[in-house]
Amino acid sequence: MRINAFSDVCLRIIMLLSATSESELKTTRVIAQQVETPYNHVSKAIIRLRELGLIEAVRGRSGGVRISDAGRLATVGWVLRQLDTRADLADCETPDGVCPLIDGCGLRAALRRAREAFYVALDDVVISSLPRSRSNEPVSLMLGLRPPD
Repeated sequence: MRINAFSDVCLRIIMLLSATSESELKTTRVIAQQVETPYNHVSKAIIRLRELGLIEAVRGRSGGVRISDAGRLATVGWVLRQLDTRADLADCETPDGVCPLIDGCGLRAALRRAREAFYVALDDVVISSLPRSRSNEPVSLMLGLRPPD
């Protein structure tokens, strides 16, 4: 199972913010640099994470965002469920919008069960427990991953 790019960015942002001091606010530009993702993608992710109550935004000259209490307790499984907008994992439809095997196919149900099993396996993983240290490094370094060549 693969997560989409938007979910990946959202998880990186939550991890970064959970590794930041509770009193520190980060701007979207700083977050974009630290998660190594374009600013416009990070902006959209920030909006969605705020809608989910995972981050708090402070407006004004010295404003920014920080992780919320709910964000500190959120699990990877829960967050991915909230961000997954796909009704089906497979595009089982013809250009006319009809599945030619609709009467005798169990693929959609099997894929839904597999997706849920994927999320269940991540329900015990609290996102804020993933960063190894509190730092201002890019997320890839914070997690002990090699930087891209």
